[in-house]
Amino acid sequence: MSTEVQHKAKSPYGIIAILLAGAFVSLLNSTLLNVALPSMMEDLDVGASTIQWLATGYMLVNGILIPTTAFLIQKYSVRHLFIAAMLLFTIGTIASSMAHTFPILLLGRMIQASGSAIMMPLLMNVLLVSFPVEKRGGAMGILGLVMIFAPAVGPTLSGWIVEHYHWRTLFYMIIPIALLVLIFAFFKLKDKKDKNNITIDAVSLILSSLGFGGILYGFSSAGDKGWDSPHVYLSLIIGFISLALFIYRQFKMKTPMLDFRVYKYSMFSLASGIAILLNMALFSAMILMPIYLQQLRGISPMDSGLLMLPGAVIMGIMSPITGKLFDKYGAKALALTGLSITVATTYFFSMLSFDTSYPTLLLMYSVRMFGMSMVMMPVMTNGLNQLPARMNPHGTAMNSTISQVAGAIGSALLVTVMSTRAKAHGEQLMQQELGKLTEQPTPDMLEQLQNQVTGQATLNGINDAFLVAVFIAAGALLLAFFIKRPKPAEQQQGHGLQQLKEETN
Repeated sequence: MSTEVQHKAKSPYGIIAILLAGAFVSLLNSTLLNVALPSMMEDLDVGASTIQWLATGYMLVNGILIPTTAFLIQKYSVRHLFIAAMLLFTIGTIASSMAHTFPILLLGRMIQASGSAIMMPLLMNVLLVSFPVEKRGGAMGILGLVMIFAPAVGPTLSGWIVEHYHWRTLFYMIIPIALLVLIFAFFKLKDKKDKNNITIDAVSLILSSLGFGGILYGFSSAGDKGWDSPHVYLSLIIGFISLALFIYRQFKMKTPMLDFRVYKYSMFSLASGIAILLNMALFSAMILMPIYLQQLRGISPMDSGLLMLPGAVIMGIMSPITGKLFDKYGAKALALTGLSITVATTYFFSMLSFDTSYPTLLLMYSVRMFGMSMVMMPVMTNGLNQLPARMNPHGTAMNSTISQVAGAIGSALLVTVMSTRAKAHGEQLMQQELGKLTEQPTPDMLEQLQNQVTGQATLNGINDAFLVAVFIAAGALLLAFFIKRPKPAEQQQGHGLQQLKEETN
């Protein structure tokens, strides 16, 4: 990042606070609608497959735009980028709050996503250039608090609001916060940037959009449409071919849009591998637990959200602490401890029954979140620490992109495992029940038997999916044994603060 700066003898905490506030509202918004989707379906008179586009469309826009952030960070100042991102996010939120038809609501959500896609890579890059390597853990711990706590608290907050108010309140409460952040950013962000004549490569942009967009859409659609759907396999084929061409083109370009040479650095590559596996395992509880709690146990959405709230609070509290521990002890000890806890608790969730008590579920979910809080940010920061400063924008964009892709792959894989195994268990249980009959079953008896075995078959399918998540998390644990504290590829002068200027009125 080639920003020329005159530092005013203090760290840019004001800038970072504004960026954190923007990141918090955008991340909170990403999961805020999940619990409200049934109410929206009824109010807007659309089906489940249509309403899911509010989540899928948001994720697709993120997946398409995040790879461009490395270019944007190098081209424009923090001030211009952040104000543009918050303006898009605010316009999208206002449009969504006023929408009385589904197309307008979807458009508003996608405008929101275009703003939020820029925020996280921008914030991570600012933190990297604002703090020396030995102090980045603490800074990244604060970022981890935002990354983890905001989306985790979303469903609980959403459940309470939808239970007491109209779903539009979810947007109404975001608007004043977004406007306040936008006003503060306009008056307080004053960094300047040398003129940079780099231009974005249109072919790279098209290939990136088709590649990441196709892969995200294909995997996110697989759980609903099935792997044999043309929507799924054609999207994946187009996505993987476009991604291969995109990567090939980036290696041939002098100034790539997204530089895959970051993977020449061993600790960054290792961090990416662990992050991919951990994101896939993380989605096991985020997707499977609501199905188990609400559909099989009859627990309300509000109580389901409350069950997950202590885990979110623990992760929020632990993130800054984990950051300080990372600065002192490094990533390896934290990752091994956290992943061991994650593997053990995920194995517990592979043995769920209809009698598992609510307090036990709450405790084990909270312990699992405690384990995960010790892994993601330390491992990610450890990998970024090895990169030269000029590659920081590419490293942060790459991390954000693989998180999106890994989440989509993980959710598709685990939903597929759950549905296919539930079907197999259902057929097996049905045969067992039919074998116990002493008379020819009537259609009514067959229907009654089918209803009896469906719940147990679904539970068995969920347990099998969690078991797959155990092996995924175990893979991340094995990789963690190879973590080392890296030496920066190039020494950054002072605190790197020559790259960022703060002028407050």
